[in-house]
Amino acid sequence: MFRSVLVANRGEIARRVFRTARALGLECVAVHSTADASAPYVAEADAAVHLPGTAPADTYLRGELVIEAALKAGADAVHPGYGFLSENAEFAAAVIEAGLTWIGPPVEAIASMGSKIEAKKLMDAAGVPVLRQLSAGDVTDADLPVLVKASAGGGGRGMRVVGSLAELTSEIASAEAEALSAFGDGTVFCEPYLATGRHIEVQVLADRHGTVWAVGERECSIQRRHQKVVEEAPSPLVERIPAMRERLFDAARKAAEAIGYVGAGTVEFLADEDGEFYFLEMNTRLQVEHPVTESVTGLDLVALQLSIAAGEALPAEPPAAVGHSIEVRLYAEDPQADWQPQTGTLHRFAVEGAGEGRRSAAPARAAGVAEFAAGGPREGAPWIRLDAGVVSGSEVSPYYDAMLAKVIVWGATRAQAAARLAAELQRAEIHGVRTNRDLLVWILRHPAFLAGDTDTAFFAKHGVGVPVDEAAERVAAIAAALADAAARRVTAGVQRGLPGGWRNLASQAQRKSYLVGDRQYDVDYRATRDGTVVEGVTVVEASAERVVLEVDGVRRAHQVAAYPGLVCVGSIALTPVARFPDPSRQLVAGSLVAPMPGTVVRVGVEVGDKVTAGQGLVWLEAMKMEHTISAPADGILVELAVAAGQQVEVGAVLAVVRVEEDV
Repeated sequence: MFRSVLVANRGEIARRVFRTARALGLECVAVHSTADASAPYVAEADAAVHLPGTAPADTYLRGELVIEAALKAGADAVHPGYGFLSENAEFAAAVIEAGLTWIGPPVEAIASMGSKIEAKKLMDAAGVPVLRQLSAGDVTDADLPVLVKASAGGGGRGMRVVGSLAELTSEIASAEAEALSAFGDGTVFCEPYLATGRHIEVQVLADRHGTVWAVGERECSIQRRHQKVVEEAPSPLVERIPAMRERLFDAARKAAEAIGYVGAGTVEFLADEDGEFYFLEMNTRLQVEHPVTESVTGLDLVALQLSIAAGEALPAEPPAAVGHSIEVRLYAEDPQADWQPQTGTLHRFAVEGAGEGRRSAAPARAAGVAEFAAGGPREGAPWIRLDAGVVSGSEVSPYYDAMLAKVIVWGATRAQAAARLAAELQRAEIHGVRTNRDLLVWILRHPAFLAGDTDTAFFAKHGVGVPVDEAAERVAAIAAALADAAARRVTAGVQRGLPGGWRNLASQAQRKSYLVGDRQYDVDYRATRDGTVVEGVTVVEASAERVVLEVDGVRRAHQVAAYPGLVCVGSIALTPVARFPDPSRQLVAGSLVAPMPGTVVRVGVEVGDKVTAGQGLVWLEAMKMEHTISAPADGILVELAVAAGQQVEVGAVLAVVRVEEDV
């Protein structure tokens, strides 16, 4: 085998590969951008090489720099992870030409699947069901809606749903521009859009000796912006449809055999409720969601990638799947604000019971599946697993994907796995950056999800409106106020130990106010001889970090963590309202500000233009997504503070619109 592996990637996938490589006795080499210099994966590597710059195009997408780093650090193999250069045939060829071992499929297999257009032709010839392909000029009203897709990419980039012919030309142009920026290839194509399909994929493994495994299927239908949010194995749809699994596995093996595939890969299909399915693409790499397959089979897919690259043979058959596994992607984003990505300091990040360093199955072996059937955790493959790119104190930057971590749970049944995962997410401590955690808990407890009704229109059907529990938020505000008061206790002089605001004689109540979203909670409390008094609540105990309250005869303890401008009470994040707002920070009416740090990719207006409510004015790119800054109302653009190509910080004024009644 090889001695040292460079992972040509970052974040959680680099940490994931390192865990298995280290368990196999291999040295681990990292590459990192300037922005990632203090990232956890860099610290965990045995050696690290700096790629100057922050943008992916200057760093992780520079194949020649990555290969140079591998040679400089003495690595003799390269694992591409997923994303970036993982499906770049030219990079794979350059790695091999440099005398390094490529932990991936043959260059020819990558190239054949690199164009979705050509891949579909190959699959059709191999007898794999495909959707018909449309050229832009051939689309008619009868074909609508259609999906515009980037031929060279994935992850939702360069993808648009088009419902009218009038929009087709502009949407194709937009998709081409995004695809060119993301993948260096602006080629797009159209296909019929199935609004309520199921996204089903099959994990395949193939060695150099002719053995091809269809390891198991995963369902990844719950998506936002064509990117996966929840993944599970096995698929509820496949479980329901007789003989569908056999047909899926047969199609996946045909796909792999048609291109002489070697290594780990995934064949993706779009299926309908009757069990008919169509080839979407083949990912010639490891997938983000691979842990659910590992959880139900006991396999370590990274270890198998390494052993296949070293020329070892697979057993004749893969292990059978046992139980059910669900994975959720924890994103730094606000689902209520059109999935707007979030940046900042992650003050605390902890998922109870899910430490790191031993989360993958035992390397290079498929034993232990029977222990899963017993329903209990086992060393190396516990029932909860965390694959994270961050730790407490990490900075979430605007330069890369918004995914912070994946939380994976195994259960004897699907219902058990969903219940376990929802509970663990609810208890997780995620302080400092807004995430989609509450949405994930809501999904896992939603009746439609529990019934297995999880098609790609899940959010269109059910929305993203997580129910607001104002009673819980009010109690959290009370706990925050009392913890703050406890932290401010007088510690010197004659009033030693007395709470702030205490009076010998009755006086007015102390007041603190907090925001949860746009909801404000005012908390009035009094410090008396008999303790702190809050209307409607009995205060049992209050310290700076723990407040015990009794409401309607029910006593609960609340853990409180305070940071500058933020208080976290359990899973509820509150923003203290300043008693005396800083007038210098107030904005001119009609100001449009940057919701996150990013790059201005396009400006669609000029000063003096009339604009209408909802009209796109400025487009920002951050965290691999494009965001439209729209006019808040009809009016006139009276100020434009940015230009295309400019970097902006969060809160920067981009433009000012004077609304019509003020004109």
